[in-house]
Amino acid sequence: MRCIVLVILSVAIGVVGKAFADGPALYQKHCAEGHGAARLGGMGPALLPENLKRLRKKKALKVIANGRPATQMPAFSDQLNDAEIGELAKFIYTPLAEIPTWTEKEIAASQEIYVDADTLPSTPQHKSDPLNLFTVVEAGDHHVTILDGDNFEAIWRFQSRFALHGGAKYSPDGRFMYLGSRDGWVSKFDLHNLKMIAEVRAGVNMRNIAISSDGKILAAANYLPHTIAFLNAEDLAPLATITVGTDGETSRVSAIYQATPRGSFIAALKDLPEIWEIPYDGITKNIDASEIRRIKVDRPLDDFFFDPPYRHVVGADRKAEAAIVVDLDSGLIIKELPLPGLPHLGSGISWMMGDRRVMATPHLKGGALSIIDLQDWKITKSIKTKGPGFFLRSHENSKYAWADVFFGPNKDLVHVIDKQSLEIVKTLKPAPGKVAAHTEFTRDGKYVLLSIWDMDGALVIYDAETLVEVKRIPMIKPSGKYNVYNKTRLSEGTSH
Repeated sequence: MRCIVLVILSVAIGVVGKAFADGPALYQKHCAEGHGAARLGGMGPALLPENLKRLRKKKALKVIANGRPATQMPAFSDQLNDAEIGELAKFIYTPLAEIPTWTEKEIAASQEIYVDADTLPSTPQHKSDPLNLFTVVEAGDHHVTILDGDNFEAIWRFQSRFALHGGAKYSPDGRFMYLGSRDGWVSKFDLHNLKMIAEVRAGVNMRNIAISSDGKILAAANYLPHTIAFLNAEDLAPLATITVGTDGETSRVSAIYQATPRGSFIAALKDLPEIWEIPYDGITKNIDASEIRRIKVDRPLDDFFFDPPYRHVVGADRKAEAAIVVDLDSGLIIKELPLPGLPHLGSGISWMMGDRRVMATPHLKGGALSIIDLQDWKITKSIKTKGPGFFLRSHENSKYAWADVFFGPNKDLVHVIDKQSLEIVKTLKPAPGKVAAHTEFTRDGKYVLLSIWDMDGALVIYDAETLVEVKRIPMIKPSGKYNVYNKTRLSEGTSH
């Protein structure tokens, strides 16, 4: 049974016209149960423009009509006509009149504890090396595969929340994995027992999560509402939330980072020219504004790279043709770097080149990698690539850095670069015509895992020394993969 609102329009030439579908009414009838009456999410994700940036309207029409495989999203093509599907899509891309709130009360009410981790064995109940496991996010059907990094066999696969983002985070001992989704859900999974422990919704539209270096606190960076939510890592219960803003103006939070040497979280703000630093020991139920260090900068910075001591941060926004270097101790800008073409600093890596440490960053709008000396903060070289890149990865035991060509006609290429000569030594094309992206190394650096970002995708494993393919594992659009050892040990060349 369906409810269709039709208005017959008479036009001057006498043609009696088209059906007008009522988007809000269609939404309440067909979508509210799964996505919430206010579009803030339920079993399904929030349906707001801020949450649907990855889903273009043309594709949204197909999802409404045909459903989404391996989820509870049904097909509506047998219930709704094209006009109704169009109006429904138009409605879910309409902004709300007011930014929704999501307080500690709502966070606490969303908390689900599935298993008491204290009742489970504290040692791995499988034969794999617990520190050489990979979390592989299969974005195509919203699943996660736990992969053995020695034999490259899957030991577990489970359905995840919609649109995981920002990478897996791990407890310091590597036992627990934490995942964050675009629509605000934080999930805790036990890698020793292969069981989901708990989940909670920390926001409505969330960017990423970070875990404190002592493993006690999780922080969630939100676009909606404009908050940072802090959770108890043990059971995901809310510890505190802070509204991010100053002088009555609030800001979306682009990302939150753990700064291990500093014992703090550092937040990148989308809308305000500030960097926030929040010490772990100041995070309590009654967190005080004085606990937040607000570093003033000359522009909003929403993409960061930290040098290994976390003394300096390189920041850029999405509009500028330059980046700035901020000394986190003094809070002063010490350098401006001419980096046109939208540098993707969050994918930057560093290594020792001779006796000097350098960093490299890809560019989202230019076919180049910029090499920067971290002692004098000078750009020493620009490596020309076959197109704009998104991810750059390496390992302390490897002489190579791997850079994808994520955008444009050469999206199926990956460059392998000698870290001393800064020359491209090989360009790989693992799956012609399909995006090849996001590499990660095994804990010893001997093998590289590369994703083919396609519904008919794969993980391609290479020998990191010979650059020869050794195995290919079919997967459904594997986006990111994260090695437990490399992430918990802050391995050189991987994201933290």
